[in-house]
Amino acid sequence: MAKDGRYFFTSESVTEGHPDKIADQISDAILDEVLRDDPTGRVACETLVTTGLAFIAGEISTTTYVDFTRVVRETIKDIGYTRAKFGFDYETCAVISAVQEQSPDIAQGVDTGGAGDQGLMFGYACRETPELMPLPISLAHKLCMRLGQVRKERLLDYIRPDGKSQVTIEYLNGKPVRVDTVVIAIQHSSTVETAELREDITDMVINHVIPADLRDENTRYFINQTGKFVIGGPHGDTGVTGRKIIVDTYGGVGSHGGGCFSGKDPTKVDRSASYMARYIAKNIVAAGIADKLELQLAYAIGYPDPVSIMVDTLGTGKIDEDKIKELVRSHFPLTPKGIIDHLQLRRPIFRKTAAYGHFGRLDPDFTWEKTDKAEALARDAGLSKK
Repeated sequence: MAKDGRYFFTSESVTEGHPDKIADQISDAILDEVLRDDPTGRVACETLVTTGLAFIAGEISTTTYVDFTRVVRETIKDIGYTRAKFGFDYETCAVISAVQEQSPDIAQGVDTGGAGDQGLMFGYACRETPELMPLPISLAHKLCMRLGQVRKERLLDYIRPDGKSQVTIEYLNGKPVRVDTVVIAIQHSSTVETAELREDITDMVINHVIPADLRDENTRYFINQTGKFVIGGPHGDTGVTGRKIIVDTYGGVGSHGGGCFSGKDPTKVDRSASYMARYIAKNIVAAGIADKLELQLAYAIGYPDPVSIMVDTLGTGKIDEDKIKELVRSHFPLTPKGIIDHLQLRRPIFRKTAAYGHFGRLDPDFTWEKTDKAEALARDAGLSKK
């Protein structure tokens, strides 16, 4: 941070057609297919996509039947890879499966209510946006969502599924004051000229998403800076489940735990405890107990309770952090079973989490985004809810 209190922070997002996000969505679509008929099914599914190939592997234990090939192809189709000219499409790509059952050594600890693995998970919330997310990742996600919208509604019929965004925010004394830089890379057909694409993206995407009061004459825009992005998707870059974990969470603000989310059923605390950590952090900030909060939970395989809880208000807390930790323990279930039951995680809701971030989205299925504990937390903290 400079002496005058100014600093810059950058976050990126990717579209649902980015190769890594294709892989995430396939893994979570398979998870949803299991949970639809077998809510207690165990899934740890990894996906790799490359030119002409989708490869799935992992461990799945379930009482239901899953047609893996159908799920893979339907997911690729829904994302938008529907024509061979895109370099990858749902009809012609090969689908290979190497799925086996979950190890009984792991199951014996999970079946009794313990965590499915050791690990550390983080949750974060702040007051920069109405959804209590950092502004850079919030805007980066919205840019990518808008790119998907203009493509699907054929507002720009030359747009293809693969793409990325990046937003740099200028802060003053810890508060966002302006957008400094916007970066967009979007796959396109070979028929459009770069100048036309840049004009269209500026008008229909950037100006549609970035508030006018955050833009000024010094805001910089880099749109398809290399000049051409025709070869994209799995044809241009191999995609693998779990490679966009910072995109999935807080855009680099705060910390990230040791694992990804997609393809994992909720007995895996990498996923479920991260959702609970976000739920806790968001409710504490919504309660007015802190303006920013980072929470860490840590677990041991086969053991139900967290082995540690860390609370850091980053200097914004209204009460002592030890008191906040007591509130966490008294107001929130922290065992894997308690988390699963409270957040209702044994439902086929995960495919839609796998693009545009797992946090900060006001979807009723995203139960970890509710602030239903804020009033009680504020009362027990001795504060009025703000």
